[in-house]
Amino acid sequence: MPRETLFTKIAAREIPAEILFEDDRCLAFRDVSPQAPTHFLVVPKDPVESIDALTAADAELAGHLMLVCQQVAAAEGLTKGYRVVVNNGADGGQSIDHLHFHVLGGRALVWPPG
Repeated sequence: MPRETLFTKIAAREIPAEILFEDDRCLAFRDVSPQAPTHFLVVPKDPVESIDALTAADAELAGHLMLVCQQVAAAEGLTKGYRVVVNNGADGGQSIDHLHFHVLGGRALVWPPG
């Protein structure tokens, strides 16, 4: 049985979220603590712990997640650009052990991020 995470609970509709996209493999929803005017997450429904936990067998899933980031960004009107961030591990700022892509936009973003 897959490990339960905050994101699997959102996918199961046990925790409410503003869902922007869903298919059989992933879900996109607004971040509850947005860091930009537009900030949403793209997560696989089956929990993969982190980007380090991806294997060659996950290559198609990883590509699909990136394409969903692109598709939802377009639907959200992010025509001037956006940033996709994947935090990995404690030092990388990962706070939930379930791979997730942050998509941020709606304003000019600075570098370095922090």
